[in-house]
Order: sequence, then C-alpha cells, then structure tokens
Amino acid sequence: QVQLVESGGGLVQPGGSLRLSCAASGKDFSSYFMGWYRQAPGKQRDMVATITNAGSQNYVDSVKGRFTISRDNAKNTVYLQMNSLKPEDTAVYYCNAHVPYKHSRVLFSWGQGTQVTVSS
Repeated sequence: QVQLVESGGGLVQPGGSLRLSCAASGKDFSSYFMGWYRQAPGKQRDMVATITNAGSQNYVDSVKGRFTISRDNAKNTVYLQMNSLKPEDTAVYYCNAHVPYKHSRVLFSWGQGTQVTVSS
C-alpha cells in the first residue's frame, strides 16, 4: 500500500502563495496519474488539479491561472504551487493517485492532508 504524506500548508493572507508537496512511498510513482484534492469544512472533497504520468495537467475552473501542479518522479513527489490565494481556497488539501482520466476513483488510502487557511 502506498503511503501519501502531504506538507506545506499554513496560514497566508489573501493574494499570497504556498507550495504544497506530497511524497509517495513505493516504486511505481512515475506510472501514476496524480491529483490534488481539497475539502472545506462541511463540504465534500473535490478535485483541484491532476497530472498524468506524461505530465499533462488539468484544473478545476476556480483555480485555473492561479495554481500549478507538477511532479518530480525521481523524488516520488507531486507539488501544487498556489498563487493569488483567496479565502475560498481555505481547506484541507490531499493528494492521491487515481484511475487514468477518472480523478474520482482514487487508488490509495488518504493521507492526513495539509491545512491551508487564507485569511487576513
């Protein structure tokens, strides 16, 4: 079973930036389609951004132009660079691998997530 460890969250003012990291255990990381997801209080967990094993990216409309997903297969790590943060970006952020082109079908147990709070 792959273990996922998210980090990099924190408290930031509106307009600020954060870079999240997700380290995965195991040896097949480069083959996985990876995604970042977030869950705000009282809401369901939703996809934010995905990246294929070839590096193609996809974003939910609300973060396009502000967030960038990337991966470093040598480090078994996927990143989420978040710029121009808004209060509505406040949530716990998670990563997971998913079935190709089906981001709702995740492959592994969720990690602990990393809290992002955008507030003045």
